[in-house]
Amino acid sequence: MSTSTMRAVVQHGFGGAEVLQVAQVARPVPLPTEVLVRVHAAGINPVDWKTREGSGMARVLGEPPFTLGWDVSGVVAEVGFGVTALKPGDEVYGMPWFPRAAGGYAEYVTAPARQFARKPATIGHEQAAALPLAALTAWQALVDTADVRPGQRVLIHAAAGGVGHLAVQFAKHLGAHVIGTASGPRHEWLTGLGADEVVDYTAVRFEEAVKDIDVVIDLVGDGHENTSTRSLEVLCPGGLLVAIPGAAPELAEAARSRGVRSTTFLVEPDGPALTRIAELIDAGRIRVEVEEVFPLEQAAQAHARGESGRTRGKLVLRVNP
Repeated sequence: MSTSTMRAVVQHGFGGAEVLQVAQVARPVPLPTEVLVRVHAAGINPVDWKTREGSGMARVLGEPPFTLGWDVSGVVAEVGFGVTALKPGDEVYGMPWFPRAAGGYAEYVTAPARQFARKPATIGHEQAAALPLAALTAWQALVDTADVRPGQRVLIHAAAGGVGHLAVQFAKHLGAHVIGTASGPRHEWLTGLGADEVVDYTAVRFEEAVKDIDVVIDLVGDGHENTSTRSLEVLCPGGLLVAIPGAAPELAEAARSRGVRSTTFLVEPDGPALTRIAELIDAGRIRVEVEEVFPLEQAAQAHARGESGRTRGKLVLRVNP
């Protein structure tokens, strides 16, 4: 096997899932302060298929060819000059470079060592690969952006999704009263994760079912039945809407007119937060749901599955055994 090349999923144009093709490409080499990670598994996120189509982070990555993927779990294969926090053989997970290209759908990635953290010891690589982008999004939105405190009422839209099911658990860990929106079949599962209330958005408009909310984590947006704008109606005075990943500028003005707040949000690489999340995983306080694992060669099928909008938790690619 060549030590200068590797398998990777490459796309040469924007389009449907069929543009994803496995090819041999050059293996990256770590620069000073970087590590080379042999990827065992790579997580799949909605931003991946949006970028594949030409939206999402396409404006950052530029024109194809490129390799998608930001969630990885694997083993450090090599360290660059100056790296002291990690060594070859360490099991790590991370969301390197986001929103710039990380090339996670590949056998190897390189990135600054401090964008990784040691993998939770109690779970395998496939579960760990499902965590970084979703868990960091939920954590940074709730902890760093909203500063959620015990006793606050937190509403999480799309609570059964990859980010949502982790946000439910983090909000509960922070002492909040947690309300999620999800279809009926997901309610029992979400209650088991810690949700105090679950609203079936297919049966009732959430603004008719909840009120006096301190923080809304909106993972849906105005693109679907004006979810962001409608969320302003349920906030208590001074309450905060966190629109992930963003919203139209008019939303901020609409919020001000109601005496509430709104903010856009985009997740960032965060090794220290991943370390804290790993501690919670290993303590049994948080768990991640992986609905299905696909081999790297079936990246296109995995995207099609994710785009169906009916997944519970996360989808993952198995890269190296």
